[in-house]
Amino acid sequence: MFAIVKVGGKQYRVEEGQQVVVDRVDAAEGATVELPSLLVADGGDLRLAADGKEATVTALVVEHLRGPKIKISRFKPKRGWRKKAGFRAAQTKLEVQKIA
Repeated sequence: MFAIVKVGGKQYRVEEGQQVVVDRVDAAEGATVELPSLLVADGGDLRLAADGKEATVTALVVEHLRGPKIKISRFKPKRGWRKKAGFRAAQTKLEVQKIA
């Protein structure tokens, strides 16, 4: 059994017991969150949220972390202008507990 859930504008395929890293979720570590499901597949049985058969996916917030550093550099040739910056995305690790 698996489900397609939408978190932070992105869609993820999840199964029970699986850990998934998503964009930062506004919940404390150890809290339980409900994820909106778009599709649930159980063998040959498909349930779509558009058909009004929306399933609930419950996940546990394991930890908050930050993604790898992305280095950004810009320059303009023949002018001596350079600019360097970095970025690390805020992320959350979720463990899917139940698909019902």
